[in-house]
Amino acid sequence: MQAKGFVHCYPDNVDTDVIIPARYLNTPNAQELAAHCMEDIDPAFPQKVHRGDIMVAGWNFGCGSSREHAPLAIKTSGISCVIAKTFARIFYRNAINIGLAILECEEAANRIQPGDEVQIDFDSGTITNLTQQESYQAQPFPPFIQNIIQKGGLMNAIQSKEDNTHE
Repeated sequence: MQAKGFVHCYPDNVDTDVIIPARYLNTPNAQELAAHCMEDIDPAFPQKVHRGDIMVAGWNFGCGSSREHAPLAIKTSGISCVIAKTFARIFYRNAINIGLAILECEEAANRIQPGDEVQIDFDSGTITNLTQQESYQAQPFPPFIQNIIQKGGLMNAIQSKEDNTHE
């Protein structure tokens, strides 16, 4: 599995209230959430993000409340992967549950610049900055987590497995 896109960069300690402000949590509509993703820190984000783009951040990305709305808004906006120095643990788990690919890699987060084109090989954990012609190594997910992400989330992976056992 691979991803390729242009980069949007954010600082340390971006919390879930910044990712999707609480004033929009009254809607279950993922497209509506995506339309307001990152707007308090980067008002143009919903308009400038393209399907496949990559988000890069610093330490403790996704800290704050445990809402699944945050990774859902990011994924629905078109982001194919978030690379950060570290993730808040609940965000990490919620991202996997909804099928948003995430990788921890301090070197990549330090070196990648906004607008760089990046390619990710999820099987190996290799992050290639095509703009700067550099590569960085993240720890790849084990196959069972890669399967969850490929299937679009935990519930889809479970459903797919159940469908296969009934054939």
